[in-house]
Amino acid sequence: MKKILGLVLTSSVLIYASLGHTAESKKAILAGGCFWCMESDFEKLPGVTNVISGFTGGKIKNPTYNGDHTGHYEAVEITYDPTLVSYQAILDHYWVNIDPFDAKGQFCDKGPSYLSAIFVANEQERKLAEATKSAVKAEFPDQTVVTPILNTSTFYPIKGKESYHQDYYKNNPIRYNTYRWRCGRDSRLDEIWGDRTTH
Repeated sequence: MKKILGLVLTSSVLIYASLGHTAESKKAILAGGCFWCMESDFEKLPGVTNVISGFTGGKIKNPTYNGDHTGHYEAVEITYDPTLVSYQAILDHYWVNIDPFDAKGQFCDKGPSYLSAIFVANEQERKLAEATKSAVKAEFPDQTVVTPILNTSTFYPIKGKESYHQDYYKNNPIRYNTYRWRCGRDSRLDEIWGDRTTH
C-alpha cells in the first residue's frame, strides 16, 4: 500500500509540475552549532535543494568567521521544496540533530555563536516551531529546553576567503568526520534521541 501511495503522490507531483504549477521554493534558517554539521545533516534530507552556511541574529553587518561576528549565530539557510518536505518536517529533523539542553553552545563548541536557535519568518512558522518545542519539553520534563525561537533577521552567507566553510564536509571528508567524532556530536545525539538521530 505504501509503495502504491508513493507512486500516486509522485505521479501527482510530476503532473502538477508539467502543468506549470510548480511550487516556489521556501527557506528556513536554523542554528545548531557548527554549520559544517548542520549543512551535512540537512543536505541529506529529501526535498532540501540547497543549504548555505553563514551567520544571522546579530547587529554587525557582514560578519566573518575569523573576524567580528559578535551577537551572531552560526546558522544555515535551508532551501526546500514544500511539495516534497514540509516546514514541520524540517523542524522535526532539526530537533533530533541538536542538543536542545545545552545553554553554552553545541557539543564541543562553546560560546554564543554556537548556540541553537530557530528563526521564524511569520506567525505560521512561529506556531509550528512553538508546537515542536512544546513536544520536546513534554518528552523531557526533567530537563530545560534552551533553544529560543527568534524572528528572522539578515542572513549573511559565508563568502570570499572563508568560502571553504561551504560544503566543508564534502570537500574535506576525512577532516570533517574526524572533527565530528572528536566533538562528540553523534554520541550525544544518540544519547538524547536514540534511533531517531539521522547521522
